[in-house]
Amino acid sequence: MSQSIFPRRNKRVIVPGFDPQVQPIVPSKVLQPLSQASLQLDFICSAFDCPVEWEVEPVFSDSFQADALEGQDIIHAAVFFPLVQRPSGLHVLFTRRASHLYDHAGQISFPGGRIEPSDHDAIAAALRETHEEIGVAPDFIQLIGTQPGFLTSTGFTMKPVIGLIRPGFTITPDTTEVAEVFEVPLSVLMDTGLHRLHEAQLPGGGHRFYFSISWKSYFIWGATAALIRNFYHYLAAAQARINP
Repeated sequence: MSQSIFPRRNKRVIVPGFDPQVQPIVPSKVLQPLSQASLQLDFICSAFDCPVEWEVEPVFSDSFQADALEGQDIIHAAVFFPLVQRPSGLHVLFTRRASHLYDHAGQISFPGGRIEPSDHDAIAAALRETHEEIGVAPDFIQLIGTQPGFLTSTGFTMKPVIGLIRPGFTITPDTTEVAEVFEVPLSVLMDTGLHRLHEAQLPGGGHRFYFSISWKSYFIWGATAALIRNFYHYLAAAQARINP
């Protein structure tokens, strides 16, 4: 995820140097599917209430050690992983960045931003940013838990905060940053058969791996896709605890 994901307080333009939608797909491990029961709100809440032993996505095991990082070059940020209950099942809410914002215009992400000195912690930052970006007040959010922070290639540590947006909420996007707010069924995001692992050759040499998930016209990739992949691993471990 580019630093330009958090544009209010960071004007430095950083581009990936490649088109993420056309990079080669490389083989990745076939993973156990989740049952429908494991995609229900009660199951997810219980999984966080009674934490399970699990392992982060192995492709990014080093990047998911971000919670322990400090230093002047590290910028701590938090994102909200918003679940929404619909009649058809749980959905996940995303934003698409406004088209006039720097080089990563149109990129899909979770609501979020830097953890400011005025924020008590990552959870407070994620809730504040969600309110600022899409107009959902903290009163409408039921916190579920957090997951390991992810170190991006541009020096941000992204701490995911999982929560449910309660019924009755309204979306009021900050149009200076957000072009669209949309939902994807959780069952789609947790179908690892739709996860694609790419390897991009970088202009300056070397390479970069990243996951992507395509749904309708949306292309979710980079750190956002990595957090989705990690969420799958946690639910899979919780499912295995019940059905070893």
